[in-house]
Amino acid sequence: MSHEPHGSSAATSNSAPARAPAPSGAALLQLVASHQDRERFAELAWEGSFADYLEIAAADPAVCRNAWQRLYDLVCSFGSSTYTDSKKEITRHHFFDDPFEDGKDAVFGIDVQLEKLVRVLRAAALGYGPERRILLLHGPVGSAKSTIARLFKKGLEWYSRQPEGRLYTYAWRTEEGLVVSPMHEDPIRLLPEEARAAVVAAITAGAESAGQSAPGAKARYPLRIDGELNPVCRFLQRKLMAEVGGDFLKLQERIVVRRLLLSEKDRVGIGTFQPKDEKNQDSTELTGDINYRSLAQYGSDSDPRAFSFDGEFNVANRGIIEFIEMLKLDVAFLYDLLGASQEHRIKPKKFAQTQIDEVILGHTNEPEFRRLQNNEYMEALRDRTIKIDVPYITRPGQEVKIYRKDFNSKKVAAHIAPHTLEMAALWAVLTRLEEPGNARLSILQKARLYDGKSVPSFTDEHVKELRKAARREGLIGISPRYVQDKISNALVRDPDCSSLNPFMVLNELEAGLDHHSLISDVNERARYRQLIAVVNSEYDDIVKNEVQKAICADDGAMDRMARNYIDNLRAYVLHEKVPNPFTGAAEPPNERLARALELKLFEDSKDSIKLSSLVSASVDPDTAARIDVVKQRLIERYGYDERSASDVLQYVASIFARGDARTEKG
Repeated sequence: MSHEPHGSSAATSNSAPARAPAPSGAALLQLVASHQDRERFAELAWEGSFADYLEIAAADPAVCRNAWQRLYDLVCSFGSSTYTDSKKEITRHHFFDDPFEDGKDAVFGIDVQLEKLVRVLRAAALGYGPERRILLLHGPVGSAKSTIARLFKKGLEWYSRQPEGRLYTYAWRTEEGLVVSPMHEDPIRLLPEEARAAVVAAITAGAESAGQSAPGAKARYPLRIDGELNPVCRFLQRKLMAEVGGDFLKLQERIVVRRLLLSEKDRVGIGTFQPKDEKNQDSTELTGDINYRSLAQYGSDSDPRAFSFDGEFNVANRGIIEFIEMLKLDVAFLYDLLGASQEHRIKPKKFAQTQIDEVILGHTNEPEFRRLQNNEYMEALRDRTIKIDVPYITRPGQEVKIYRKDFNSKKVAAHIAPHTLEMAALWAVLTRLEEPGNARLSILQKARLYDGKSVPSFTDEHVKELRKAARREGLIGISPRYVQDKISNALVRDPDCSSLNPFMVLNELEAGLDHHSLISDVNERARYRQLIAVVNSEYDDIVKNEVQKAICADDGAMDRMARNYIDNLRAYVLHEKVPNPFTGAAEPPNERLARALELKLFEDSKDSIKLSSLVSASVDPDTAARIDVVKQRLIERYGYDERSASDVLQYVASIFARGDARTEKG
């Protein structure tokens, strides 16, 4: 047996094309360098003297804003728009579209509640009282409470990196090296108490004489310098002041000011606290604890340098702290919350009360909130809480946006048949609505009204009355998470995951009800199943209408029927008869309207293509050709693919087959 030598033409003729050489490490590093912005890095890593900072503050007092003002300005920076719903003008703040991650955490369908939240932020920013309260987002599971908190946190991260959202902190030059302010305080607090009023007056006068009237944050809030240094910085200030003989001009040479970038991952300006097992809870998680490794260096646990100011309240200073399931906190934590909200102070162990500047945001579900209402020992906490309801969406057109976020052509390889996500959204919304008290209105029609669609005999005033009468709507029903899980199940149940249609999703939604962990009431489960049937019926009407339109989309046939309609109408008006095009016999005119024409053409065409024969074992070639034409129209005009178009034709055919069978029996 002979063999071709290695590397011969015979050996290479059947091999794959030669691959391009792998890039070198140096080339890859150059690629990295090309994506860097060194000017931007220098801007964010800015360092300067205390005098430099005072110049910045004089030119732009917005750098001295408090946490509430900064959060409100962040939301406003993305603008808003208005629309009308049931004759009521509603504001949509574009911040809640999630401009940071391409809509990943966008919040839909609850603009009324979000506007209430923004109003609270505005009042707090202006110092009208809410800044001394806890913001409590209240609603059922899966209603976007955590999403709103996440938006605030990543928004603040982004804002601190923008010129209009910049803020600063400081560090001390000591013999032991650079000591950073552990709570990232505003350098403006370093000004001695006796000089603050004069500095404010000078900055304000300078701004007025320069005619400073820039829009936004600069003109929105008067400059104020209040607050005290944290224990570490107060200790160092006293120590260094003694070293320079009380000369503040010399002291400021020991101060380094730097740009502050908020970051949840780095635990700078953004804190998150989640309750744990009561036996393992410790309030020092909020206010910090003694650093026992530093005791040997500093010799005393009352030396602030031996204390770790790394509790969540310390970390969140200048930004926001989120309390997950806040009302599950142990009572010991609630005492810290009271002082933190009302007085803006916390009490670290063995140290005096320490001032904080942060937004306190909690969220909870309804059972926990009811427990708060019924607990007389929680009265002080209730008094310091502003509750913002975050209900489920009650408009199908808004609910479907949630599912389109996660199930679209960018994220899902499978083709999603038309109306699949819409039917899932409709069912979810129906579970959240209360049955209408008006016998003339079905729950499906109520959902249509809420969605801005018309229902005969009902007006915008009726919609207002319906919403006012239904106190529990949006606080009951199925969570979007359940629907998302069932859509995922339907996707992977298909062996090749190539297609998803409403039948698959509705079957998954119904099958999962038996194992839903939050449904314990038999009647509630039965009601949800009944609503599946309502949605199935609605889907039947939609696809029958689409197939009808696809069948009678023959423009020539419609033209012929239109001419026939005109002939019939003329004959009707003149009391004449029209000739039958097939027999020639004179017949009375047929008075049909446009929709009747379409339905008539459908009935004629349905018979000609034997639509009901789709459910039989064999189809003749002529019928198959006609069906292919209809299928192509469904694909081109309504967004179906080959498989889903076949499925919907089969489904509609089965509906008519059942109708034919009933007619024959009759």
